Amino acid sequence: MDRPAMRDAALFLLRAVLGFLFIAHGWQKVAIDGMDETIGSFSTMHVPQPKLSAYITMMAELACGGLLVVGFLTTIAAAVLALVMAGALYFVHLDSGVFVGTGGFEYVLLLITALIMVIVFGSGRASIDGVLTR
Repeated sequence: MDRPAMRDAALFLLRAVLGFLFIAHGWQKVAIDGMDETIGSFSTMHVPQPKLSAYITMMAELACGGLLVVGFLTTIAAAVLALVMAGALYFVHLDSGVFVGTGGFEYVLLLITALIMVIVFGSGRASIDGVLTR
């Protein structure tokens, strides 16, 4: 496999995994836990405007996660999710240490870093963006 093809395969894998994880978390908020419980959790964690924040987070995770999977408006979707995760880092995880087991920021920091990689390197050719820019 040549270098550009390997780069495109790696970007596709990164986008697909990130998108899947964000869709799963958005789905958890709306369909598994329910929005009332999600809003309650946001309130308990002292997230500002918990109802609005919960709905924005859920919609961003579902919509932008889907956009990442198919590779459409990829850098915008990754930037939106990076902002949402920066909010989660600041308002929820920063004071809880490093490790996810204690509510720490390791997972959120990894997601932000991966999203920055997508913003910097784009979606690759195996994407709707890649097809539309050819």
